[in-house]
Amino acid sequence: MASVVGVVALMAVAGVAGSAVVPGAAMAQSASSIIVEGNRRVDADTIRSYFQSKPGEPLTASRIDEGLKSLYATGLFSDVNISHRGGRLVVSVSENEVINRVAFEGNKKVKDDQLSMEVQSKARSPLSRTTVQADTQRIIDVYHRAGRYDVRVEPKTIERGQGRVDLVFEIKEGDKLGVAEIRFVGNKAFSAYKLRDEISTTESNWLSWLKNTDIYDVDRINTDQELLRRFYLKNGYADFRIVSVTADLDRARDGFIVTYVIEEGPQYRVGTVDVVSGVKDVDASRLRSALRVSPGQVYNAELVEKSVENATIEVSKSGYAFAQVRPRGDRNVENRTISLIFSVEEGPRVYIERIEIRGNTRTRDWVIRREFDLAEGDAYNRVLVDRAERRLRNLGYFKDVKISNEPGTAPDRIVLVVTVEDQPTGEFSVSGGYSSADGFIGEVAISEKNFLGRGQYVRLAGQLGENVQGIDFSFTEPYFLDYRVAAGFDLFWKETSATDYSPYDTETAGGVLRVALPLTDELTLGLRYTLSQKEITIDWAEEYLNNVSWALREVNGESAITSAVGYTLTYNMLDNNREPTNGYLLELKQDLAGLGGDVNFIRSTFDARWYLPVTGDFVLLLRGQAGNISSWGGEDLRILDNFFKGPDLVRGFAPNGIGPRDLASGYLGQDMDALGGTLYWGTTAEIQFPLSFLPKDFGLKAAVFADAGSLWDYQGNTSFPNIAGLPSEYNDNYVNCSAIAGSKTQGLANVCVADSDEIRSSVGVSLIWSSPFGPLRFDYAWALTKEWYDDIQEFRFSGGTRF
Repeated sequence: MASVVGVVALMAVAGVAGSAVVPGAAMAQSASSIIVEGNRRVDADTIRSYFQSKPGEPLTASRIDEGLKSLYATGLFSDVNISHRGGRLVVSVSENEVINRVAFEGNKKVKDDQLSMEVQSKARSPLSRTTVQADTQRIIDVYHRAGRYDVRVEPKTIERGQGRVDLVFEIKEGDKLGVAEIRFVGNKAFSAYKLRDEISTTESNWLSWLKNTDIYDVDRINTDQELLRRFYLKNGYADFRIVSVTADLDRARDGFIVTYVIEEGPQYRVGTVDVVSGVKDVDASRLRSALRVSPGQVYNAELVEKSVENATIEVSKSGYAFAQVRPRGDRNVENRTISLIFSVEEGPRVYIERIEIRGNTRTRDWVIRREFDLAEGDAYNRVLVDRAERRLRNLGYFKDVKISNEPGTAPDRIVLVVTVEDQPTGEFSVSGGYSSADGFIGEVAISEKNFLGRGQYVRLAGQLGENVQGIDFSFTEPYFLDYRVAAGFDLFWKETSATDYSPYDTETAGGVLRVALPLTDELTLGLRYTLSQKEITIDWAEEYLNNVSWALREVNGESAITSAVGYTLTYNMLDNNREPTNGYLLELKQDLAGLGGDVNFIRSTFDARWYLPVTGDFVLLLRGQAGNISSWGGEDLRILDNFFKGPDLVRGFAPNGIGPRDLASGYLGQDMDALGGTLYWGTTAEIQFPLSFLPKDFGLKAAVFADAGSLWDYQGNTSFPNIAGLPSEYNDNYVNCSAIAGSKTQGLANVCVADSDEIRSSVGVSLIWSSPFGPLRFDYAWALTKEWYDDIQEFRFSGGTRF
């Protein structure tokens, strides 16, 4: 009876043992007296070691139970039984089979290599039923992320003898299930079209073969919720919340219907803005200039974050490394305002013990470290850490970036752990396109924005087209001399052929040295030095038959070297550099030529663009541009250094179609040559809007526009009595310009200049397509005001492709 009770008691302890040990007998045994049965590959002493106790100590029931569980945990055994025989402990084991190889069958959409990386079952490891079951689910998850929810995975084993098996996962992939529709319920301030623009998930359509963003992915949906939240907070909707997100499978449409139920709440504006300092010697009034928010503007959570960042940096510069700036917003629901108080407080004294970089297999550690405004030993500042994380994400070198903290060797020490995952950063592209001016053109380019893992940008490209061919090479070091200064150089060669818009061939070769200094996050100063050589050639037969302007004949065959220094000052407040809908961009450029070379001039240009949401998804673009070029040092301005304008200034006009012209050139008064001008201005008003009856992924927008501008003030010579290389009879071939209506040149001359500062204007419509093949634009314009000698071109098409 006692024996039976003992068996039952031990079975309760061991749980899974097939037999039991009489407690009294087990207590008297030691590990050395254990009998091992059933083992083929695992050594008996190895099995006994799991029941090891201290010398002289007997095996207790708890020790036996621990040994039993440890044997199962190894994954080497499918069954373990413990029994008592003749006063000894008997451990009977059944060893797991060993995997000879792991194979996948039936997979076409997902490669073997990708699946092999996911599964934990590996060749030459024990076959574990638990692991195989988990691997099956991992494979299913891979297909779910690829939008295939009908996938079926069945693991099978094939005996190979001597305890070895092949593990085969038979896969039935099923059809792809994407996102058939994205719905929004509760949105009033923004259309569903606009909200779909703000999230990363897209709807399935005929372009789905070019993308994978239309696949239903839970992780992407979670990311989209955060994108929506940030979008509404940026536009003043501080009470915004997502009530629910549901995904319903619609078999009839072979996809999911994703529905966001949202509550927008009212739009808030900024009330009062104040800075309160709780840190001695930190002047609150001095920090006001660092804030990006002001009373009366629409509340913008991103600008609040930027204000905190700027103020924190200013406080750190004052020597208070541990000070923290915390924003507090007080809502006034009745007035719909949020009053902001930025409080400066003394934070905990925590230092960065070290910064550990993990996961980078290609990018050098120092490329990552230089994005931090903090170093090892500095005071820990969460705002600056977040700033570094944003910078690392914006580099485009990594699939994912995560910065976390780990305890250091002391309570006031932490370890910053930067975990990244490298991604491909090289690109090989073949581009092609067509423009009204250059005809068909193709380009082959290879580029790398993380060259050798050093964060450097390198690009080599070649062009070949109907009227143009060339090659250029670019190199950029983003941290020149370990400063946040981008420095680089460009080398180029380009040859263009004569067209209907320019009756001469040109060949240009040269290089540019450049430096870009970010003065602030919005203001950038670019410095450059350009050395180039340009030569034009006019075919003698064409010159004679087409009566090419004598102003152009003067420089025929001449090669001029331009040596110029210049700068570009850019102030960028756009919400999106690729497809802006709000903000403005100001750009001022100036170049001074004459530091050596053959030409002396000062060229200045200014370009301003302002994007303003009008209503719904309509965006108003206002643009103004102007330019001036003049010679200095008593030198004449070369004709090819003038500005030549057309549809880039006022649409509806041909390339080189606006501005001064030689009325004495051309054939029977047709195709008169453009001479270029030294002054120009232009304005544009354009309203862009999506074609809502088309899926958003088409990327098709329409626009209506009005342009106005002018180009004038030709300052070149008009009489060329002794042009080298021409027969003498041509030297006296003057034209009575006074007799030609519209000519501003008086008396006899080779060049009869028509030059007017009258306004040229046009109105038109456009189609703008952000196609998967590249940006395409179609403009149709009607000229409203023009000079009689201007060249008109109503339709214009430009674009390119990349594949």
